[in-house]
Amino acid sequence: MSSKGGDFIIKSTESSSVFIPENWNEEQKMLKQMIFDFCDKEIHVLENEPIAANDLPAIVQTLEKAASLGLCGIAIEEKYNGSNLDFNTGLLYMEAFAYGFSFATTIGTHVSIGSLPIVYYGNDYQKEKYLPKIATAEIKTAYALTEPSAGSDANSGRTKAIINEEKNCYLLTGQKMWITNSGFADLFIVFAKIEDDEKLSAFIVEKDFGGITLGEEEKKLGIKGSSTRQVFFEDCPVPMENLLGNRNDGFKIALNILNSGRIKLSAAAMGGAKFSMRKAVSYSNERKQFGKCISEFTAMQYKIGEMARQIFSAESAIYRIGRNIDIKEEELKDSGTPSKEVKLKALREYTVECSLMKVYASEVLDYCVDESLQIHGGMGYSVETKIEMGYRDARITRIYEGTNEINRMLSFGELMKKGFQTKEIDIKAITKKIPLQFFLKAIGIQKKSENQMIENFKYLFFILSKYATDAYGRALEHEQEIIMNLSDILAEILVLESTFLRVEKLKNSQQTNDIKMKENIKKLQFYESNSKIVQSAQIIFDSLPKKSILLKYAIQLFSIKPTINPISLRREIALYFINNKEFYL
Repeated sequence: MSSKGGDFIIKSTESSSVFIPENWNEEQKMLKQMIFDFCDKEIHVLENEPIAANDLPAIVQTLEKAASLGLCGIAIEEKYNGSNLDFNTGLLYMEAFAYGFSFATTIGTHVSIGSLPIVYYGNDYQKEKYLPKIATAEIKTAYALTEPSAGSDANSGRTKAIINEEKNCYLLTGQKMWITNSGFADLFIVFAKIEDDEKLSAFIVEKDFGGITLGEEEKKLGIKGSSTRQVFFEDCPVPMENLLGNRNDGFKIALNILNSGRIKLSAAAMGGAKFSMRKAVSYSNERKQFGKCISEFTAMQYKIGEMARQIFSAESAIYRIGRNIDIKEEELKDSGTPSKEVKLKALREYTVECSLMKVYASEVLDYCVDESLQIHGGMGYSVETKIEMGYRDARITRIYEGTNEINRMLSFGELMKKGFQTKEIDIKAITKKIPLQFFLKAIGIQKKSENQMIENFKYLFFILSKYATDAYGRALEHEQEIIMNLSDILAEILVLESTFLRVEKLKNSQQTNDIKMKENIKKLQFYESNSKIVQSAQIIFDSLPKKSILLKYAIQLFSIKPTINPISLRREIALYFINNKEFYL
């Protein structure tokens, strides 16, 4: 199967070709369980989570214990003491570690953005020097990109690297902020401009080089168990051989590493959402009011059923994408692509999907922690249950790895670039079909299958994109509200199709366990996706300077009218989880 990022919007996919979470093998399940056991033993037994400002040694000790189990080198080659997990298993790892509260941020930084720049861009000398000690957590890592004046606009950073030929080094001067793990990191991946360059370069900077001072621990809303500080560099001497990649490659390195971080964050968000739902189900079965468990009240069932729908559907897309990235790596290897470029190119291929799922999953997490707290009532507001901690911790996921607003605009922009600039995907092929599909739909002879419903949404996306582009031309990039609505439609299509394909694959493979519940989730997902797509489409229509009757008709024509009872379906879904203590989540 040829793997190509972004092409879900232009073609149909066979259910047999997608990966679904029900297909995890025993080794992968064991990894997940090992992480759960580690978190139970090292984190959940504590009365209070260690706070970085007060107990850095405890956080460092936990990281070192994880390393002793081989959990700190998941993306590092075996010859450098790592386990080199495939990408999709790496996503499962991130999901599992969400069970570790804010320690997930600590270890996630170490194994991802703190070390991947060396894994992907380091030369042999750099890899041999640093990766074995990173895998064992003898060297602890941080990623220093953000500055007070450079957040989403990363390339506007002011940190400078001046060449000192006499000492054969760069002298690094500048300020970085919101740097995770900075309170104890031995090594920083630092982005700075060499001399008067317009673009960033990247450097491997050891704390022992000198010229580095740290600010105090930030007082944060959440993830208080992770270290977050400002880092100041003043004539920090960085050896010439510690330039990472080529000069001026820093911005490219930053974007590619963040792209990896986005899809990993979406998996971690699923872990947090599942934890929230488990807590909600458990509490609703224990708490009694008016003579019965609150799980018997349909208002509570709505919340549980909706959590289940959102989690199931989002994870269907996340692991479909993760497997596609692995497939792309295999294709690139077979085509003779240099080994050091394989992982990077595979990640770049799925930029659109990574951005879409970062947004979607982080908002699923926010819904789940909010409603879990609501189900807990006053106890949820208390520190005792740790639900309020999850509520606070979740909020950062819509901000880091690129804000959700930035990622919404990025996903649409990257898709259009692939379609019309690089022509990596054939957008024109689907747009040519629109007139015929419009005619077939109008006269009522188009197929009414679920697969066709998904195709109709794809046609509607391109119709809306065309009218928006015709209305604004190049100025469309400044109409951010319209672009964000188009991105939301794109995300709903990806998630809906992934949910549909997952359930179809289960039915075709005769995996009947839980199939009725999953079929109900699929039906409910069609209903909810239709509502959200129509709402976004209507906002776009109402906001265009000229109102086209044809566009208004297209919105009505290419949306669907699901004949289901959403309240009844949610209750059925909720009751499955309420009555099954050991469920798949």
